[in-house]
Amino acid sequence: MKYWLIKSEPGSWSWDDQVRVGVEPWDGVRNYQATNNMKAMEIGDRAFFYHSVKEKCIVGIVEVASDYYPDHTDPKGRFGMVDFKALKPVPKPVSLADIKADERLSELALMKQSRLSVVPIDAKSWKIICKMGRVDA
Repeated sequence: MKYWLIKSEPGSWSWDDQVRVGVEPWDGVRNYQATNNMKAMEIGDRAFFYHSVKEKCIVGIVEVASDYYPDHTDPKGRFGMVDFKALKPVPKPVSLADIKADERLSELALMKQSRLSVVPIDAKSWKIICKMGRVDA
């Protein structure tokens, strides 16, 4: 299993929205590196659901629920998407400041490519962040 972090602006699509619908396509990604990360996803992989903009924190965990497929919102047909299924909330949201304060997490793509909306998380970092958020890994 691989681990990821996906970002969403809570004003556009929040954790509560994800929970309400259960499974939802992750459309609208228009960055080739983020798209390549989605292409590398497999059904059953896990991802942190991160509220970006003002909140800047991990609030939930989702599961990859589909293989990569074309994004219907892309008129040029260059980009694709996967579906994510809401699994569970993070009881203690983990802020970007919390992540930055832990030197064990300094090599995360989240730190090095802060604007990327879909980034990989290594297994060790996944466990550290789950512990910070008081959620079972």
